[in-house]
Amino acid sequence: MIPDHDGYPKNSRFMPTPHIEKTFCTTREAAALLGVSIGTVQLWVESDLLQAWKTAGGHRRVMRESVDRLLHKTAQVPKPQPKSSSADKEQRLSVLVVEDDPSLLRLYQAKMAHWPIKIDLATVDNAVSALLAIGRRGPDLLIADLNMPFTNGFEMLRVLAQAPEAAHTTIVVVSGLDSAEIARRGPVPSGVEVLHKPVPFDRLLAIATSILK
Repeated sequence: MIPDHDGYPKNSRFMPTPHIEKTFCTTREAAALLGVSIGTVQLWVESDLLQAWKTAGGHRRVMRESVDRLLHKTAQVPKPQPKSSSADKEQRLSVLVVEDDPSLLRLYQAKMAHWPIKIDLATVDNAVSALLAIGRRGPDLLIADLNMPFTNGFEMLRVLAQAPEAAHTTIVVVSGLDSAEIARRGPVPSGVEVLHKPVPFDRLLAIATSILK
């Protein structure tokens, strides 16, 4: 039999199989790609942050395109800080600020750098990056805006209300929206303190200090 230009005989049953890119993945594969738990992936599917469907056998399949959209944002996601010793952890507070205004983010960084307590500060400019960061390791304190692109703060808070990774996170909203608008678009989950802009840094420091104590 005469070989073709690839070295395989013509009409051979050993012709190379073309590579087919999967358009979906399992929840376990999605969790590994995103660096979060399987439970978090399932929660994000239920919250429409990830698109998925169920097979006839009841197995969930996640659209790879929706996973890739989140992966494009991982460059903005702060890396989890290494776990400190028990003695050091009593003195340091992990803080995540979610704010889409670059000037406000710089203000947070400048003000918090002079706080009399030690903090590990991370900042992101959208709710999706915040959910990815919290899914990997929940901070002690989350300070979030409500009016943001992509996924807004209200949707983020609804997801976090069910997320086990955020169970021990104190959440504070700092928003430019007035109380009536927040009530109309909300509600904000119970236990979340709502503060109004300009950012009340004295109150945020009091909250952070109380968490350390």
